[in-house]
Amino acid sequence: MASLARAIRSFPSSKGSLNQSSICAQCRRSFLTIPSLQSGHNRWSKIKHDKAFNDAKKTAIFTRFTKNLILFSKLYGSDPNLNPQLASVIAAAKKAGLSKDKIENSIARGQGRTTEGAVLESMTFEAIVQPSIAIILDIETDKKLRALQEIREIVKKAKGVNTAAKFFFSRLGRVVFKKGDSGLDVDAIMDDALEAGAEDLETDSDGNLVVWTQPTSTMQVCQDVGTKFGLKIQSSDIIWSPNKETEAKLDGGWEAAKFTEMLLELRRYVDVQAIYSNVARGDISDEEWEKIEQSLDT
Repeated sequence: MASLARAIRSFPSSKGSLNQSSICAQCRRSFLTIPSLQSGHNRWSKIKHDKAFNDAKKTAIFTRFTKNLILFSKLYGSDPNLNPQLASVIAAAKKAGLSKDKIENSIARGQGRTTEGAVLESMTFEAIVQPSIAIILDIETDKKLRALQEIREIVKKAKGVNTAAKFFFSRLGRVVFKKGDSGLDVDAIMDDALEAGAEDLETDSDGNLVVWTQPTSTMQVCQDVGTKFGLKIQSSDIIWSPNKETEAKLDGGWEAAKFTEMLLELRRYVDVQAIYSNVARGDISDEEWEKIEQSLDT
């Protein structure tokens, strides 16, 4: 390019001769801007990639807060002045940046209503999305038809269809008690947990005590075992646990991108309380898989 410029400058500048001004502005710009455009494009792609990953992490954090707000409101009441566990979660949620509206909405949902006082109805939504992955959503809404229509549209964008999927899962209750400083292990609480309706007990990777029950016994285990042993509840769910023999592997690429995008959009939908799937990790990167795991209730 430098030699071309020197050659152009060597020509006389008289009328009819070739000089620098005879090269159009567009051509001159192309010599100089192509590398910087490519650099800018790569930088913007990286920014979008990082933003998508950070958004997924933030959504997962906010989801944990909203679930705990709902749980402690349901268990011990909606007044934080009389419910220290709820007050603690409210303080932590505010510090993390969860909005006042979402905090109030979650507390109201724990009482089975919206912030306007409308009664919430529970329902499930089943679907199959490419490549043959089953999902189940637990939904609480005051407008069933609206929620169904809008959720169908989200699933449809991921090439999914609203159809039966429950046979891929088992319905179970799960209570997780924080390890804390009690020093208690599974054996210490087993007899009382079994009497309250537990079917299995285990310790998770963080040392928390996990009690599995039938759905109808979940609240009984929370109240009886938690109260007797002074254990703090980390979570209490009635979940759709995928059957191992029906898991569907997901590789990276277009299908993984669409599936992840759908999960994030569903997670932001206020009426969706939980998302379950029989998806299993295939040939997919750690980062892509982490985004999927963060969006699911497992």
